[in-house]
Amino acid sequence: MKAFVYTELQISKPFKEIPWDKFNPLYKKQPGLISKTYLAGADNNSVGGIYAFDTIENAKKFALVYFPAEAASLNAAFTTRVFDATVVEEASKDMNSPFYK
Repeated sequence: MKAFVYTELQISKPFKEIPWDKFNPLYKKQPGLISKTYLAGADNNSVGGIYAFDTIENAKKFALVYFPAEAASLNAAFTTRVFDATVVEEASKDMNSPFYK
């Protein structure tokens, strides 16, 4: 694993009303996606996730191309960040992170 992407959407729908059945198959097709952990602000209509990618290039494509398009389709404001996972690899392994199993 070489990169993580953090995402967040500010959306005017409760988490259970977001069309995850539409988006989940698209997530699975993202080049280099290893895993996704959903995040939800139950009381503030904020949803997002932490995504793990095989390369920084694939993470950047997701963060700069796919995710902004998803946010636009939902008429939502968004935030996204790309992190170099190699910087935290040793510490993550020491903490038994599931990302490095």
